[in-house]
Parts: sequence; C-alpha cells; structure tokens
Amino acid sequence: AATAPPSKIIIEQKTKFDEESLHVLKQELNEAKAKMVTQKRRRQKEFEKSVIATLAPNEQRFHQERTKRGSSIWVTSLPLKEHGFNLNKQEFWDAMALRYSLDLENRPPVCPCGKPNTTEHSLSCPLGGYVQLRHNEIRDLTANLLREAGCRDVAKQPHLLPITGETFRLKSANTANDARLDVSARGFWSPMDKVYTDVRILNPLAPTNRDIPLDAALKRHEDEKKRCYNERVLQVEQSSFCPLVFSVTGALGNEAEKFYRRLAQLLSDRTRQTYPDTIRYIRQRLSFTLLRTTVISLRGHRGNKFTRSKQYTSEINDFNLLYLINQSA
Repeated sequence: AATAPPSKIIIEQKTKFDEESLHVLKQELNEAKAKMVTQKRRRQKEFEKSVIATLAPNEQRFHQERTKRGSSIWVTSLPLKEHGFNLNKQEFWDAMALRYSLDLENRPPVCPCGKPNTTEHSLSCPLGGYVQLRHNEIRDLTANLLREAGCRDVAKQPHLLPITGETFRLKSANTANDARLDVSARGFWSPMDKVYTDVRILNPLAPTNRDIPLDAALKRHEDEKKRCYNERVLQVEQSSFCPLVFSVTGALGNEAEKFYRRLAQLLSDRTRQTYPDTIRYIRQRLSFTLLRTTVISLRGHRGNKFTRSKQYTSEINDFNLLYLINQSA
C-alpha cells in the first residue's frame, strides 16, 4: 500500500534523513502509487467488460463509437458560434439520442425510397444527397485546414496523371485516365513532398460493418483505399497517399489519426499555439462537421420520389386513355 513507507517511519520515530534515505523513500512511494493506479485501472477495465457483455450488439457498437478518441469531444466543447460549435435544440436532442441509442421521435416511419426509416437506413440512404454532403464537408474542411497550416498548392478533387503503359501489382488499382482524389497539398510531410488524400465516411450500423469490431471496419476501408490508389500515386505521381476514413459519429482510422496529428503540428508551428490546443481544435471541427451532417441526414427532406412517380404514371395513363378515345371517335 502507498501508506506503508510513511507508516514505517512513524513507527520507527525517525526525524532526520539523509539524501539517500529520502531518495529511497520517494522511490518507494512512487512505486506504491503506480501499483495502486495500475490495479485500479485493471479493476475498472474488468468492470467495463462485464457491463459491455450485457449490452445488445447495437449498443456494444455504439459504446465502441463513443469511446473512440475524438468521437465525444463535441459533448465537452463550448458552444462557440464563430467556430460552428453550436447546435439548435433539435440537433442537440438528436445528437444525444444517437449517442445513447435512443429512438428518434417525430420522424416518418417510411423513407421516400420505400424502406423503413430507421436510423441505420437514414445514415446510408442516398436520397437527398446527405451521404455526399457528409463526404464533401469533411473534404472541404481538410483542404481549409491545410491552407491554414501553410501548405502550398492545395487542391480539391485533383486529377491524377494518365496511365501511359505503367503496370501495377494489384489488379484492384484504379487505372482510369479520369481518376481523381479528394485533396492534394505540398509541404505536408516534407517541404516539397506532395500528399494525396481520399475521404470515406462509413456507417458502423450498415450490414457490412456492424458484425465486425469498429477498428477492424476502419482498417478494412483504409486497405480498400490503399489497394485502389496507393500504388498509382507512389509510382506515377511520385507522391504519398493517405486514406482518411471516419465513422459517422467521429471515430478516425489510424491513417487519418496520423494525418491530423501532423496537420496539428504544422498548424501549431504556424499559429504559435500549443500542440494540445491545436489538436483539440482540429478534433472539434471534425467532430462538429460530422455531427451536423449526420443529424441533418436523420431529418433532412428527401423528397417524395415514389409519390411523384405514381402521380406521373397516372397522368401518362390518363393521357393515353384520352388519346385512344379521341382516335376511336
């Protein structure tokens, strides 16, 4: 126990200590404290595992999302409007419901595409363009942060050089002459180096992702991006490639984590702010961007595609019927 060394001193009634004795005493105290902290953390992890084991599969996945670094930073952020860190009450209610796996109220039971309007479906449904909006907002934010950090030649959706006889080891490599990535910039890893990035935001509740651990899902999507672009960027562009993979609730893949840490270092050097403050600022902007676009996709208007389609078909049939009547007359 941490109290053993001082208790021994009290029992022995020592009042004077030389430097060596003080050093030994401090070392014993530090070792005892470290041992207590280690034991406490082990007990906490064991208790956490026992609680997680009682949760439903979807709730376990949401727990993984909430405990990933950066995914819960919006909860503890000040609502600063100038940085976009503010939410209206409906957005806040929906964000909390999504965080704690609660049912969303006052939503239509059926999506305009004809499928049940569940949370899982709303996050993946292409109607309304909200999936693309989520992707584009992260792409634009990354480009703006690269400019703020002092990188040169920042471009959105840069076209890759055309293939002129080059061959690649992987058959999955993208060889299209009109291929392009999301963002490119110079001076990121080294002064004249050029980096290409491509963004992907996955839905952890989708059937292809929900049955595997979150880290494994993020890694799988990173590997898919690498197989598609990494070899071409290295050989043809003579540059580096970094896939930026996120989940809709703010979890980052390992490659994205390294990328934004480097970006925080560049931005910290340029603005003379501390690195912890800078990386927190970047995580906040990423988190709120993902949160806003995710909440919008839960309640955003997707049109009434099927209603319009049926009405249009009915009008065409009526027109054809009138035409046949007139012809017969």
